[in-house]
Parts: sequence; C-alpha cells; structure tokens
Amino acid sequence: MTIKPLIILPDPILRQTSALLEDVTPEVQSLAGDMLETMYDAPGIGLAAIQIGVPKRVVVIDLHKEGEEKKPQVFINPEILSSSDARSTYEEGCLSIPDYYAEVERPATIRVRYVDLDGKAQEIEADGLLATCLQHEIDHLNGVLFIDHISRLKREMVIKKFTKAAKLRA
Repeated sequence: MTIKPLIILPDPILRQTSALLEDVTPEVQSLAGDMLETMYDAPGIGLAAIQIGVPKRVVVIDLHKEGEEKKPQVFINPEILSSSDARSTYEEGCLSIPDYYAEVERPATIRVRYVDLDGKAQEIEADGLLATCLQHEIDHLNGVLFIDHISRLKREMVIKKFTKAAKLRA
C-alpha cells in the first residue's frame, strides 16, 4: 500500500463527478488500501478516491478513536437511498481543504447502498458522525465540497485563500 499525494483546493479535479465501477477488481482493492494508508497518514477519518486524483466512486472511512483498533470501512459506488427530515450539525473539515473547518447541517440519518470489497451489495443505516462522514464523502464523488454547504461569502473567502496559496506554491 502506498501513501498518495492529496489533491488540494482549488484543483479543478475536485469538481469532477466520479465514475461508477463495474467490478471489484484487485486494482480497486489496491486503490482502497492506498486510500486507507493516505487517510491514516493525513490523518483523517474519510477519503474519496477523487481526493487522490482517481475519479472512481470509492470512499474509505474509519471512525476509530485514538487508542482503539482501526475499523476501516470501504464503500464502492455508495448511493444515498433515503435521508431523515431531522438534521444534525457537525464541524466539518476536509483533507483537500487543510486547516479549515465550518459548521455544516445535514440529514441526521441516512440509508446507503454500496458494494463492499468482496463485490457484495450492502445497505447500511447511518446516523451521527458516520452519517455526516458518508454524506461528506459521497458529495466528493459528485464534485461537491463541504464549503458548498456554507454561506457564499465564506466559501468565496476560502477559495480565494487557497487559490492564492496555490499560486505561491507554483
């Protein structure tokens, strides 16, 4: 498994829609392993393949607490089937928008269909942090960033800051 470089805002690849996967191949399994290594190294709790430049519908999540055993989860072609009317708010951050955090309101509970690493169709009902994380990562697969859920003014300020930083790096 290899740690991959993260794609950082304002890179336009983050706005691409990721493609569905036909099959769970050894390459897809290897991609998931690389994504987990990259996420742990960052460190983060979720990562979409597009964040390492791969426009495929793969998400990895691990919500284990420090000192606990890792609990990696892989979601291939995840799709939100339903979401609750009840809402919850979490302070979100993103590995592709380092050191920026904002309160985001999302549905409190969701039902997601996905394919696991063995190629089997699964469904999960998620609430709390898992629901928020899944929605955040599935947004990535659709070219949506968490800053799209905050005010236009705040979003424009963040994009301007990261665009300026990218020019300095270039």
